[in-house]
Amino acid sequence: MGYPVVHFEVVGKDGPLLRSFYSDLFGWNLKVPGEVEYAMVPREENLNPDGIGIGGGVGQAPEGYPGHVTFYIEVPDVEDSLAKAEGLGGTRIMGPEEMMPGLVVGMFTDPEGHTIGLVRTNPA
Repeated sequence: MGYPVVHFEVVGKDGPLLRSFYSDLFGWNLKVPGEVEYAMVPREENLNPDGIGIGGGVGQAPEGYPGHVTFYIEVPDVEDSLAKAEGLGGTRIMGPEEMMPGLVVGMFTDPEGHTIGLVRTNPA
């Protein structure tokens, strides 16, 4: 069995514009948790009639970064997966980094430069 896609992300130079665009286009009820320029699309509000769908986020890129559109894969060990990606020709962008207690994130680019995220929740 493979590892599941658990989150998507759209990050760009104008976070408010992107939030408005995707909210209007897809009917997403984007929730900005606090002061961070990153709005969440709750999974529970992003399901088709069969209960299929994932949550995600739309946010502001850091100064000088053009942004990306990506998806996140849940893995048992972010460092191991980043190292494996590098061994297969990928390039580490960041991580592993504990974003909040129980949430470890890493990012890499594949051999063609596509950004992919890795996530581990509730690490042991």
